[in-house]
Amino acid sequence: MASTSDIRNGLCIKYNNDIYKIIEFLHVKPGKGPAFVRTKLKSVTTGKVLDNTFSAGHKIDDVRVETHKFQYLYNDGEFYHFMNEADYTQIRLLESALDRPDLLKEGEVVTIQINTEDNMPLSVDLPATVILEVTATEPGVKGNTATNATKPATVETGAEVNVPLFINEGDKIKVETDKGTYKERVKE
Repeated sequence: MASTSDIRNGLCIKYNNDIYKIIEFLHVKPGKGPAFVRTKLKSVTTGKVLDNTFSAGHKIDDVRVETHKFQYLYNDGEFYHFMNEADYTQIRLLESALDRPDLLKEGEVVTIQINTEDNMPLSVDLPATVILEVTATEPGVKGNTATNATKPATVETGAEVNVPLFINEGDKIKVETDKGTYKERVKE
């Protein structure tokens, strides 16, 4: 058993007969009334996100998890296949277990949280940034901007990312996985 003071991003809890991962939280101390914690929970079974408020000191049922490094192998249309880097065992997960499957490149190393009670994978955490090659984008026209103009670009995984006008096909870019946004161009 944990309490609301133990809430942090990535914590897995049992709530409403399901297991949820906390993806956002905010401790609030209003001028009047008791403190509370506003959370955004994501179901690890359905992928549904819901907002919930816990009163301060509320007991929450946390789930013991282990984290393991896995390498992403391939996607067969229905499942995403991963290999444990320590013992080379393979697991497969549905797309709903992944936060941003469109940014996952073959060979990428991810962290998978596994429930210690039943050895079921709960969630997949991508690295903070990934480096992807731009496969398709319109050429930017010089003098066509005021400030911070962007254009859509398709990267090698099929995801679409808004990039600055100076990015061309074949450029490698760094993308933030939590928001799916362009961070910077990568020099070879």
